[in-house]
Amino acid sequence: MNHGPLRGANSAPSQRSLADTRAPDEGDGVDTSPDISDSIAKTTCYMCACRCGIDVHIKDGKVRYINGNKDHPVNRGVLCGKGSAGIMQHYSPARLKKPLLRTGPRGSGEFREIEWEEAFSIATERLSKICRTDPKKLAFFTGRDQSQSLTGWWASQFGTPNFAAHGGFCSVNMAAGGLYTIGGSFWEFGEPDWDNTRYFMLFGVAEDHDSNPIKIGLGKLKARGAKVVSINPCRTGYNAIADDWIGIRPGTDGLFVLALIHELLKAGRVDLDYLLRYTNAHVLVIQEPNAADDGLFARDGNGNPLAWDWVAKVPVSATDTDAKPALTGNFQVDGRRCVPVFQLVADRYLHESYSPDAVAERCGVPADTIRRIAAELAHVAFEQAIELPVAWTDWAGRRHETMKGRPVSMHAMRGISAHSNGFHSCRAIHLLQVLLGTVDVPGGFRFKPPYPRSAPPGPKPAGKDVRPMTPLQGMPLGFVCGPDDLLVDDVGTPIRIDKAYSWDAPLAAHGLMHTVIRNAWAGDPYMIDTLMMYMSNMAWNSSMNTVETMAMLTDSDEAGNYKIPFIIYSDAYYSETVPFADLVLPDTTYLERHDCISLLDRPISHADGPGDAIRHPVVETDRDVRPFQTVLIELGARLGLPGFVDDDGSAKYRDYADYIVNHERTPGIGPLAGWRGKDGTSIGKGEANPDQLQRYIDNGGFWHHDFADDQRYYKMANRSYLDFAENMGFIPKAEPIVFQLYSEPIQRFRLAARGHGRVLPPEAERTRIETYMDPLPFWYTPFEEAAVDLEKYPLHALTQRPMHMYHSWGSQNAWLRQITSQNRLFVHNRTAAGLGLVDDDWVWIESINGKVKGQIKLVDGVNADTVWTWNAIGKRRGSWGLKDDAAESNRGFLLNHIIGDQTSADANDKRYSNSDPVTGQAAWFDLRVRIVKCAAEEAGFTEPQFERFRQPPHFEPSPDKLSFGAEFRREREAARP
Repeated sequence: MNHGPLRGANSAPSQRSLADTRAPDEGDGVDTSPDISDSIAKTTCYMCACRCGIDVHIKDGKVRYINGNKDHPVNRGVLCGKGSAGIMQHYSPARLKKPLLRTGPRGSGEFREIEWEEAFSIATERLSKICRTDPKKLAFFTGRDQSQSLTGWWASQFGTPNFAAHGGFCSVNMAAGGLYTIGGSFWEFGEPDWDNTRYFMLFGVAEDHDSNPIKIGLGKLKARGAKVVSINPCRTGYNAIADDWIGIRPGTDGLFVLALIHELLKAGRVDLDYLLRYTNAHVLVIQEPNAADDGLFARDGNGNPLAWDWVAKVPVSATDTDAKPALTGNFQVDGRRCVPVFQLVADRYLHESYSPDAVAERCGVPADTIRRIAAELAHVAFEQAIELPVAWTDWAGRRHETMKGRPVSMHAMRGISAHSNGFHSCRAIHLLQVLLGTVDVPGGFRFKPPYPRSAPPGPKPAGKDVRPMTPLQGMPLGFVCGPDDLLVDDVGTPIRIDKAYSWDAPLAAHGLMHTVIRNAWAGDPYMIDTLMMYMSNMAWNSSMNTVETMAMLTDSDEAGNYKIPFIIYSDAYYSETVPFADLVLPDTTYLERHDCISLLDRPISHADGPGDAIRHPVVETDRDVRPFQTVLIELGARLGLPGFVDDDGSAKYRDYADYIVNHERTPGIGPLAGWRGKDGTSIGKGEANPDQLQRYIDNGGFWHHDFADDQRYYKMANRSYLDFAENMGFIPKAEPIVFQLYSEPIQRFRLAARGHGRVLPPEAERTRIETYMDPLPFWYTPFEEAAVDLEKYPLHALTQRPMHMYHSWGSQNAWLRQITSQNRLFVHNRTAAGLGLVDDDWVWIESINGKVKGQIKLVDGVNADTVWTWNAIGKRRGSWGLKDDAAESNRGFLLNHIIGDQTSADANDKRYSNSDPVTGQAAWFDLRVRIVKCAAEEAGFTEPQFERFRQPPHFEPSPDKLSFGAEFRREREAARP
């Protein structure tokens, strides 16, 4: 283990910490390196999900300055504007100060302050009754809290299956698409080989996600002359510096990728050896229409998949390393016709419907451009292959003297995910990578530990048997392998309030947070008692159809009772959702609490080794607030939940910090992997170390382990890595991970739709299941696009977040607001001219769901059939500590108001969530609109507007001017001689 400079992680001499950071004395009397702080605390940033290391400079107990930690494995000292502006996040006037209990109508903002004991008593009494009667009556959903290992376990111990985090409306298509295909995925699960790749493709990535590592990586690519190709309707940020910008039409990325695959197959430019070694390309698939096992793998008596040995002309185990497996052909096995997976791949994607000429118009990408990109991919992968002089041994004991690589890498994110066809588009990108042989090889896409895992990984979601006072048999979220794993009752009704793991969304690996409010309001599939949420602005920018969502939160039955009876909400700030809560539990800022960035959840690993990190209080709280994680642990103890109390009923953990150190999920494995064991010498597994948190603090707030050279690539089949992964608890056994070009678990759903199996979908769901649960990726028109009149609504409409802001948080930050306090609708110059619009015009943006009003900005760097804007800039009056005349409330707008949360009714008069039918991912980016110039008297202010929220008791008036640092300047000037 090496805690020093990291190989492969920006470790060039120019990027290492200086021994002496003070500037030399120039003899002019000017101090260019003044002492600006009494102390420096090293912790982890929380201004986005990048989780960079930061140095927080403290002066007189206050935050003076924040810069990047040069030793941190994520950012190596680089820090963006968001991270630097964390000071103004911490000192925001929107911070909550004390627990609140609603006194006026829900949504008014009328509260009275209460003490924590009263808040705990109210919550405990309500939750205890639910736990004793029907735990499903609690719906517990969290936003981007980065502590899902704890919150999910709490839900499991409470006994409710109704838990999920933000992933269902953010990136579950990306995660599930990768995890069901290669056992890992983009971003937190993997990264490009920045040091060796020569051709990099970027799909649908906005600048707010993982920004510092990507910027560092792109800098490396540019310095080496590697080619960067961006596929994105909008040319901003990363896409603006690409060598080749493909301004694709939204929702057609999967079709574009499958056309690239068509060209590669047609030219024979695929890595057959790689496919045979690391994928199921040679596995035989039964081809017996109407049979109960049609489309499943042919297996031997022990259940092992079979391949066809083209030399011996007999079926053999697919893992037989001495066999000569066929990749194409038709074969008879036990009297049944079978073909290899690769034959199915070739049959589908060589079809003319996937040719560049067939898809060009729909994608908005010329056919010649598609052919050129395919040829470039093939050239770099096969003509510029690289080889590292590093010997390694594979899972079967075969020694390889070098590590061979094809230097093509790819990265994708929410721009691919947030469509109703996103799951299959994500799978298509991974299929493209695997066919080229570029996954976890030098120069390609690389896994970050604890990935890869089996495809799909375990465990399965728990919640089939919900009983009072009984924990679930596992965690609420997981991965299904067939209909038997769904959380539905005997007649097919969903067990979960969000309908995750039901026929509506079978592979809902992250849950469907965006459906909870509607389903709870409608009592579909049942009524709940309490909705508990954390850091999830579901009354504003985290919900589709926002106007109706707010109405559902305040709607009452005939007796005058709210249809969602009770809402408990925790946040650090007075967001648009706080006024809709009945009980508010105020959270701390990230500089006042402990957090755990865990390998059990969302670690800070990079491809050259695992890592995790903590946050710890670097300043004292000056308000009556508590970290939500600690509040949750105390609630668990007060409720007597198993795992939260000792045998005598006393609290097991003092607070979250105590939990981080002493909790074990399985023997020897806890939230943190570093410095385990009584003496702190173990990693991964070991007894609790009472000094563990201090060891992290002493090391800069993080732990990282460097892989040996022979463990860095081919993790899916590398014996040395697999042994390490088993010892760390990443995988149950040191067995190879087989990439699934063809997904047998998904085929099982198709068979159920045809009437085969123990668990069958309702008759009305069968066509939908058979259509979308396809074991091979395919493309289909996004649902809204297929449902609306495209002549009336001719434009795609997208949102993304600027690099300097993240979700709702940034647009309340005084420093960041100076960069963007009003969002515009960006319109292509040619499109605007055709509509008679000029720069700065005010327009109505209309969809089938409603209309909003905003101001336009003309640009060239956007697909001409697409308009877009920055998300989460527009605010509701009375929220976030902003003044009533703030630009965010008067000139900023929110497209969420006109994004429908449901599809149009189908032939059975049923409406589904506006989501991907496979995973339930919210389809934010399928919106179709038209834009119409406002009348003169309508210009100058945004609509719709809503009643101003009242302010909580003792809430400070919004300042006319919010500044920081004047006291330090006065102090410095007073000290001058």
